[in-house]
Amino acid sequence: MELAKSFEPHAIEAKWYPLWEARGYFKPSYAPGAAPYCIALPPPNVTGTLHMGHAFQQTLMDVLIRYHRMRGFNTLWQVGADHAGIATQIVVEQQLKATGLTRHDLGREKFVERVWQWKEESGSTITNQMRRLGAAADWTRERFTMDEGLSAAVRETFVRLFEDGLIYRGKRLVNWDPKLMTAVSDLEVDNEEEQGTIWEIRYPLADGSGSLVVATTRPETMLGDTAVAVNPEDERYRAFVGKRVRLPLAEREIPVVADEYVDREFGTGAVKITPAHDFNDWQVGQRHQLPALSIFNLDATINDNAPTKYRGLDRYAARKAVLADLTAAHRVVSEKRHRMIVPRCGRTGEVVEPMLTDQWYVAMRTPAPASHPLWPGKTIQQLCLEAVSDAGIVDPQSGEAGRVRFVPGEWISTYLHWINNIQDWCISRQLWWGHQIPAWYDEAGNVYVARTEDDALAQATRKLGRAPTAFTRDDDVLDTWFSSALWCHSTLGWPADTRELRTFLPSSVLVTGFDIIFFWVARMIMTTTLFTGKVPFRDVYINAIVRDAEGRKMSKSKGNVLDPLDLIDGVDAETLVAKSVANMMDPRQAEAVAKRTRKQFPDGIPAFGADALRFTFASLATFNRTLNFDLSRCEGYRNFCNKLWNATRFVLMNVTGKDVGLDESLPRTYTFVDRWLLGRLQQAKQDIAGHLDAYRFDLAAKALYEFAWDEYCDWYVELAKVQLAHADAAGDAAAARATRSLLVRELEATLRLAHPFIPFITEELWQMVAPLAGKAGETISLQPFPKANLERVDARADERMALLKEMVNACRSLRSEMGLSPAQKVPLIATGDRSTLMEFARYLAPLARLSDVRIVDGLPAGDAPVQIVGDYRLMLHIEVDVAAERERIAKDIARHEGEIAKAQAKLANEGFVARAPGAVVEQERTRLAGFSATLEKLREQYARLGG
Repeated sequence: MELAKSFEPHAIEAKWYPLWEARGYFKPSYAPGAAPYCIALPPPNVTGTLHMGHAFQQTLMDVLIRYHRMRGFNTLWQVGADHAGIATQIVVEQQLKATGLTRHDLGREKFVERVWQWKEESGSTITNQMRRLGAAADWTRERFTMDEGLSAAVRETFVRLFEDGLIYRGKRLVNWDPKLMTAVSDLEVDNEEEQGTIWEIRYPLADGSGSLVVATTRPETMLGDTAVAVNPEDERYRAFVGKRVRLPLAEREIPVVADEYVDREFGTGAVKITPAHDFNDWQVGQRHQLPALSIFNLDATINDNAPTKYRGLDRYAARKAVLADLTAAHRVVSEKRHRMIVPRCGRTGEVVEPMLTDQWYVAMRTPAPASHPLWPGKTIQQLCLEAVSDAGIVDPQSGEAGRVRFVPGEWISTYLHWINNIQDWCISRQLWWGHQIPAWYDEAGNVYVARTEDDALAQATRKLGRAPTAFTRDDDVLDTWFSSALWCHSTLGWPADTRELRTFLPSSVLVTGFDIIFFWVARMIMTTTLFTGKVPFRDVYINAIVRDAEGRKMSKSKGNVLDPLDLIDGVDAETLVAKSVANMMDPRQAEAVAKRTRKQFPDGIPAFGADALRFTFASLATFNRTLNFDLSRCEGYRNFCNKLWNATRFVLMNVTGKDVGLDESLPRTYTFVDRWLLGRLQQAKQDIAGHLDAYRFDLAAKALYEFAWDEYCDWYVELAKVQLAHADAAGDAAAARATRSLLVRELEATLRLAHPFIPFITEELWQMVAPLAGKAGETISLQPFPKANLERVDARADERMALLKEMVNACRSLRSEMGLSPAQKVPLIATGDRSTLMEFARYLAPLARLSDVRIVDGLPAGDAPVQIVGDYRLMLHIEVDVAAERERIAKDIARHEGEIAKAQAKLANEGFVARAPGAVVEQERTRLAGFSATLEKLREQYARLGG
């Protein structure tokens, strides 16, 4: 049985994933007595492609799913995609634009058909990329938020909420994109700091006694002003409160009010209040019963509520006209540059306009009616608070308590802050793609909400006593987050009482980012709890946000975006450059981005394979808010995979066709090295399982790495070579059998420990190793995860192994100090316990490249360096040419002094420390410390030689 000489990840990945999926390994087992374990994938946008954040998050979910499946849980990774209302509509509209058409040319029905066509052709990109990463998801249950089952759940939810008085239609301020002509959620708004202007404008008092100067960054909105506000504590303006001013240009009188919202330090300390076009002003208006006068049409042109001359102007053209007229009237006091936060739609780049429109809302603080089957008299806000309380929330149907726990725990404060200050949720969007609101209107504007049009028509007929003469459906669709809020229970079959719903709700953990705690996490808690009585999930693991190696946000404009598939497959430099500048919002940045990309990746990116990328992600998954993704870590974990591959090759070459202890009746003789490995493996099993249970992926990856690389590959394999050579030479079958059985059995267990992290290479190697370890089965993924047996830990063996390691390392240090080449073998002279040294000698000789080990009562006098290990003193016996050695060390000292001087000069340069990336500065400090430590040792050696 022979393994290929080198690890080729691409071939192995292409071989195993289709087999795993085709053979149904990812489906729930429904084995009798198996506890359920479920993760619902945060549904990516159907328009999306796999980015680093996705790859990181999905790696962690896959680790958990594979780990629990191997532990015997009945596992389900529920996957699917979100219809992404705005993003998808934009994509298809852009395609139409390329042919000279708009959606209005097609009409709503044909446009929606066109979107479905695009979805069928291009909508599976990201799920295929997930397969490349190794996602062990049940693809047979893949869902889409617009499929019939989930659409039925959306309609059912809307209708029930409406019937319970928890959904209503009202006029409020919303974020409005005048290009998309729809309301957008806060998550779709990017608040960017930009250079703007602040104007000070004089408003005359209506009684002619003076004036007030107000500050504004949006002078065009003054046409909709309904008050001027000052801070009640501001002495400058106390006498003005209660008076009225005459609004320039509009020539209306508006009051001066006192409100604590006003920042006395902003501008003049007096601000204009436009309730219909500013969220803070809306709140001021509500407190003071001010009218809300909208002066914008939905396309952000000026409407008929403004003076005639400004009507029909675009908002920016209106700004120019307003400023020109104010200047002409000598009302502009000053104009200054001002850094300001500008809200832009993340989809279009358009400045978002607060707009007063009719929208549908879910009431957060309205009690459910007495007729509610689960929560009579309770508000949605109450349910959200009880779900995360220490006592949890009790399911009225089963009597079982459910509680949502945040990991790390500090994120509960973010959740509670939002819930405690919660506002009613705007759920309507002015789009064509999405779940059309199930509401119909008769000729008088009466609304009828129903599951079907026939039901709505029947309602109307009963109300009117006749069939309505006109009957039209609401044009709006529901916010994408509305259907996503139902994800945990709708994907399991709700409102039907399905086997999956009974088995997998609540799900076990939600893995997601902190940026959607409000938009998704909280809303799933709302809907699942309200409609099922159960919490949607038990744990919420908030993963870090992936940034580049310098800690910067990954963005196209910075040119630091990485494609996970490029890390898996590799990519040449020119292809990488082309990808980095494609579809940039500002093409002017392309040249700089291309230059940076060529400098950072002159040879492109090598292929690391999926396993190395996954292990890198796991190792970086701390409890921090962000993680800095360093490509060199990928190289390190690719080396880990190579190390595991090569160790397996050695094992297979040395045990194939030989006695590996499959016959348990035959004797085995274990050394302290064997017993040490057995115990060390138990500790690794316990550590890895414990860390995974606590969501410390980084510590689990560290424990696996240290055991597999350091203990098994670097130490045990090398010591096993010694043991096998001695046993075979002595004809000691029991000793050889023990070593070979441990080599294969502990390697097989190590592969199972590693499988959740690096599934492809472990499957390939396990298929070769398992028969030799007496294991049978189609796949490693269905094998039991190793359980620790701490009774196998042998403290005495651990002590002796620690001593052996120290001696080997001491001998290697002596060789390094003496500048010996690896090929040069020299004797070791040692003092200490004779029996121990005799036992260790057979290991020390090959591992420290010794010609022999000489045990003496006292070390000979001389200038050779000595290492002390506990009660043992070690010296290499070598004839030293003192003069030549002093000359060699002197040159080395001079070289290190030169390097130290250069490093000190760099670090003393304030410009270098200020401008260089933090990692570069830290690297220079590390170099300085290393050179300094080595110099100290060199000087000690030189002194010992009489220098």
